[in-house]
Amino acid sequence: MILASSDPSAGAAWPGRVLVVAAVVASGLLIVGSTLRRRSPAAWWLLLGYPASAFRVARTWRALMAGCGLAVSRRPALTVVSGLVGNGAPPPQPRVPRHGFIRPTAAGFELVARLLPGQLPDDFVKAAPAMAEDWQVHAVRVASLRPGIVRIAALYADPLAAPRAPRTRGPGRLLRVVVGTLETGASWVIDLRRIPHWLIVGVTRSGKSTLIHALVAGLAPQPVALVGIDCKGGMELSLYGPRLSALATDRAQAVRLLSALVDLTLARMTVCRTAGVRNIWGLAERERPVPVVVIVDEIAELFLVAGRHEKDEAHAAGTALIRLAQLGAALGVFLVVAGQRVGSDLGPGVTALRAQLGGRVCHRVADPGTAEMTLGDLNPDALKAAQAITPEQAGTAVLASGDGWERGRSHLVTEADAEAVATAHAHLTPALPELSAALV
Repeated sequence: MILASSDPSAGAAWPGRVLVVAAVVASGLLIVGSTLRRRSPAAWWLLLGYPASAFRVARTWRALMAGCGLAVSRRPALTVVSGLVGNGAPPPQPRVPRHGFIRPTAAGFELVARLLPGQLPDDFVKAAPAMAEDWQVHAVRVASLRPGIVRIAALYADPLAAPRAPRTRGPGRLLRVVVGTLETGASWVIDLRRIPHWLIVGVTRSGKSTLIHALVAGLAPQPVALVGIDCKGGMELSLYGPRLSALATDRAQAVRLLSALVDLTLARMTVCRTAGVRNIWGLAERERPVPVVVIVDEIAELFLVAGRHEKDEAHAAGTALIRLAQLGAALGVFLVVAGQRVGSDLGPGVTALRAQLGGRVCHRVADPGTAEMTLGDLNPDALKAAQAITPEQAGTAVLASGDGWERGRSHLVTEADAEAVATAHAHLTPALPELSAALV
């Protein structure tokens, strides 16, 4: 037989002991917080940063919504005033948008909010800076999740300050390369199977060349052919020489090489039509031709003209690039077009080509027209973000596609690194005699 304790204070002591233990643990975490944040940011965020942020959001949500003009009165204004005058009653609390669970993420936290009648997602987008200030986080991004619902994502720090490069560079998945880090903390992936053609712009020392280095370093171990067009005498792309199946170093060579690439694409179309498939990925693996990635550095050099002969060459180059962009995705030919400046003043061919390049990357640029040409037709918010990139943010870019836009920063891959990777994988360079013959 078990007798209950006659001491009434025994049961009452447990809550106090729990509070003491909790206080000791919290104090310990606060004491070691700075060291923990430096050595293990993820652990610090889950143990200290996230709970504090979640509490701050819950505590300030109503006042923040009211301050940002996102609260709605429950009754018409005249009814409220008459009630106060007649009855002396306190004013009714306004309705505010309801939010869901505050979920931690690797780089911060996110929550969804339900819009009140008459509200738009843009109302929350405009309030994002106030949310970041009130919640004491680095930035807040708002996106429409579905009609009537927005997703609010907060970043407690800037993941782009020091992006960490991958530890190993294996072949990975075909035509898919991790080139950097996104603002959300996720990997920045360029997947040519998903978005086959890209436009990359940026002034000198903005990070454009570093991004191309990272892309080539990721493609070099893969069973693909790399083709270069560098009309500045090959000054940039000759670094990858051992891994290139062909390299054009002036506009005359570029026109011949692009023409050969169009012929190669049309020949692949005939193979697919004969086999009864819609693209090369429908062919048996042993019959499938090698994918070709064409890297064009400094696109303006292809389109700038000073005479009749150059005008004909520029027109031929532009026409070939547009045809490759239209036909290449299904036939295993992919374009990566880069330049410091891209504008409609280079000719109508540039505008037509831009429309075919579904992936866009804009680093810091020297003129608003280049940013407008790169991002303006996809998302005006992306255009504003690109124009806000400062010279100190080398490597930072805005990437956009039909799926939306994000900020990212490429991994630091130096010229020496890219050259070493290209040399190490030179034995994987496919022989494409039809392209090599065009350069003779």
